Amino acid sequence: MKTLTDQLSQYADYHRDPRNILTHFFGVPMIQMAVVILLSRPAWGIVALGGVPVSPAVVAAVLACSYYLLLDLRYGLTMVAVLAAMLAVAAPLAQQATGVWLGWGLGLFAVGWVIQFIGHYYEGRKPAFMDDIVGLLIGPLFVMAEMGFGLGLRREVQQAIEARSGPVRQHQAPAS
Repeated sequence: MKTLTDQLSQYADYHRDPRNILTHFFGVPMIQMAVVILLSRPAWGIVALGGVPVSPAVVAAVLACSYYLLLDLRYGLTMVAVLAAMLAVAAPLAQQATGVWLGWGLGLFAVGWVIQFIGHYYEGRKPAFMDDIVGLLIGPLFVMAEMGFGLGLRREVQQAIEARSGPVRQHQAPAS
């Protein structure tokens, strides 16, 4: 199995432009939330911890979180909290009328991808998942890591990624 540094470095190879990384702070959570909403139907009669009905979203979240925890305990626990919050928001939305459920799910999904592709326009490179489907799972973890780096957390992880992928490029303003 690839390590945390392997996965984040491979993903970082496609994300060195600060404008692209910034778009990921918005687009990736929107897409992730959309998927959680859309997979929250059907909800089976069994109730999971915290009163969230068991659904394909819960199954996918448990599998994703298991992988995140295998990669890194601290990031994994953070992703458990994020996905638990998303499940708590998505479950009631999934119980609404089909139009409301699909409106939120498909709306967030579409807008999130538009934001992503704008970022990759600045990057000048296609999204990572086009070369490795695991990039869809690593994207949310990358966003979490980048947020932490911005707060001065996990410098050793940031340094290991930059040693492999290079630093985030400095954006140059156009000459006037």
